[in-house]
Amino acid sequence: MRVVTALYLIYLAAPIALLAVGSFGSSWTSTLLPSGFTTRWYGEVVADPSFRRAFWTSLTVALSTCAITAVIGLPLAYAIHAAATRKVDLAVRLLSLIPIAVPELVLAFGFILAFSTAAMPWLGSLGLLIAAHVVLTLPYLLNTLLADMRHLGLERLEMAAASLGASFRQRLFDIVIPSLRFSLMSAMITVAALSIGEFQLSNLVAGFLNRTYPILLLQAFYGATGFACAATVVLLALATLMATSAALSGMAARRATGAQP
Repeated sequence: MRVVTALYLIYLAAPIALLAVGSFGSSWTSTLLPSGFTTRWYGEVVADPSFRRAFWTSLTVALSTCAITAVIGLPLAYAIHAAATRKVDLAVRLLSLIPIAVPELVLAFGFILAFSTAAMPWLGSLGLLIAAHVVLTLPYLLNTLLADMRHLGLERLEMAAASLGASFRQRLFDIVIPSLRFSLMSAMITVAALSIGEFQLSNLVAGFLNRTYPILLLQAFYGATGFACAATVVLLALATLMATSAALSGMAARRATGAQP
């Protein structure tokens, strides 16, 4: 079992390791490993205006997606939890999983058909790209919040506060939001990581001036291999940072709520 686990970890780590090695190689053609050593590829990635623009576009889309999903997801999760019955809970779960279950290509074609018309000519705009990311990532945030609400027994805390005369506003800002702060933070970081790495939907919805970082990565591999590897390592570093932050937020939430790991 340990051997299988070790082989699986090596299988996962090998492509990433090769990308890291290739990003410092002077030349890499038809060989297992690159030849030479250089750091110029990272300098070229930073100096490339297209990649700089794509980098900031990805960050803008990710941060906007986080903000919008939080504004929509928190009250929606609260309303679903407050009115939840077994049938309602099942229906919400099925509906919320549709953007995850449906292939991104199908969602992209839906956006193309809906927003390339004379009535709604928004295909290629930054706003539509953000909206597409919201549709794709909202289920992750929504289900995280619903799971945490059930785990915390939020309805019992609210009933206790209401019996002491607390208004809805007081319960919302003194109980609900503080209780969900760690799960909300963890969910938002997960949303950001998914948004930064998303390719299929963005590739079909984004316009030329609003291309995200992963879209340019595909084009980079038609050029210098070292440049493409360096650009990919930058994206991996961002995704790793987001994933690490999400894990740390989850650990903090478990400690704060007294849950066992």
